Parts: sequence; C-alpha cells; structure tokens
Amino acid sequence: MTDFPPHLMVFGPGYSASAILQQALAANWRVTATSRRPETSEQLAQMGVHAVDGTSPEAFEAAVQGLPPVTHVLTSVAPGPGGDPILALAEGWLEQQKTINWIGYLSSTNVYGDRDGGWVDEDTAPDPGLERGQRRVEAEGAWRRLADRLGADLHIFRLAGIYGPGRNAIRSVLDGKARRIVKPGQVFSRIHVADIAGAVWLAMNSGLPSEIFNMADNEPAPPGEVIDYAARLLGVEPPAEEDFETADLSPMARSFYLESKRVRNGRVKILLGYRFRYPDYKMALQELLPLETGA
Repeated sequence: MTDFPPHLMVFGPGYSASAILQQALAANWRVTATSRRPETSEQLAQMGVHAVDGTSPEAFEAAVQGLPPVTHVLTSVAPGPGGDPILALAEGWLEQQKTINWIGYLSSTNVYGDRDGGWVDEDTAPDPGLERGQRRVEAEGAWRRLADRLGADLHIFRLAGIYGPGRNAIRSVLDGKARRIVKPGQVFSRIHVADIAGAVWLAMNSGLPSEIFNMADNEPAPPGEVIDYAARLLGVEPPAEEDFETADLSPMARSFYLESKRVRNGRVKILLGYRFRYPDYKMALQELLPLETGA
C-alpha cells in the first residue's frame, strides 16, 4: 500500500472519539470528522478538525470530494434497527479509498450478554441477550468484511461503561441524579475515556493485524458501590438504596441491569503493552473530584 501522510477520518466525533482524535491532532495528523449540526462543525473547526456533512449519503459524497487520501478510519456510532448507519452513509465511498490501512470500530461489551457476574475475555464467544448487543455483533461483522475487501487492519474495541470528565459518579451525585440501585450479584466493568483514547491511539500506530480488544479497567464493581464511594469523597450522604425489583426505572435503564459480567483486559496489556492510566474507579474519581467541584 502506498505511503501517504496520516489522515484520520472519524465517523461520529462524540465523547470517546473526540478524545482519540485529539491524540491525532497533537501528533500533527490531518483529521476529518463527520458532523450533522452546524454547531458541531464549528466546534470541530475550532479544534483544527475538518468537518464534513454526515446528514445523508448524498451530502457526504459531495463534502468529501477532493479530500486528501485517508489512511485511518475510526467509527464510533452505534448501530440502529436498520444496521450500521455509517456503512449506510459511506460504505461506497470507503470501498474506493485504497489508501486506508487501519480501521478502528468502537463496539461494546454487551456483545457478551449476561454472564451472571462471570468473567469474559476476547476469546469468549459473543452471546448477546439484548437487541442492541445483537446489532453490535452484526456491525462488527460488517466492518470486518469491509476491512477484508480493503486489505486494511481492523481493530475492534469492546468498551465497558464509559466515564470521565463531566460524565461520572461524582457529577451524578452533585447533580442529584445518582441512584443506588441494588440487585444482588450485579456487577459492571467500566473504562475511563482517557484510557480508551490512549489504547486506541497506541493500536492505531502499532502495525498489529486485525484484532479485538476489551476496554475495561481492573476493578469491576456493583454500581451502587461506585456511587457510595463518590459520595464519601464529596463528604455527603449517598442516596438511599433502592431495590431493583421495585425501583422506578425506564425500560432502557432497567435493561442495563439484565446483564452482569466482569470483563478481562489482558489482551490490550499484553499485545499492545498498554498501561492503564486509571486501573480502577477509585483512583479515577479521586482525580476527578477537584475537576468536578472546582476545588
């Protein structure tokens, strides 16, 4: 494959993908990203990112005319009932980009389904119990087929519960939105956004062939335990415990408690040699405390 200056195309520059593209910008890469709103395009431009219209295939095709060769692709948009929206938007264009050598897909650990609190790793066969998990499995397969046609390496990152600045248990307690839902045996894995960005950037530059990486820290924990710890850091009383069976939860919120598992992260450490900046939620929340309180 011909060498070109690194150019990252980001589909869906949301919370996690924005942290990743900032790594590319810091390394003086060219970065292009899709946008569906004028205010997003303006924010991207202020960061030094070239925004292209992602509202429709026709708008996208027009926006990418004359774009310098793309070498790396990152997609972070969740699939919907009709499949992966990015493939619907840009698959035809992507298939024409013979300069792409790496594709990163931000997936989810919900592909593993419910494991009754047991451990899963990347060799665990997906067994989604929820429709959104099944959609993820199908989307992973679709991106794998596209990568094969392009001759590009595909790295799939299965993300656990994402948190970080502005999106964490301390913020929830401060905003009065934290709840301690108790379901015996329930446990979640989670991952700080900075570790997502660090590991994906390392993988993007690793030259490793196609691979799957679980992105979760070292300490799975019940959700109420994390809220309790955040409250103690703030010096306030944690919210009262609520029994899962009787708690007033939306169908979406209740669905998250239908699956319980612990996610191993050995492959990202061994194959990539990645060292977690936040190996557990306690260390992360301690650092987030002054950021969220302004102290």
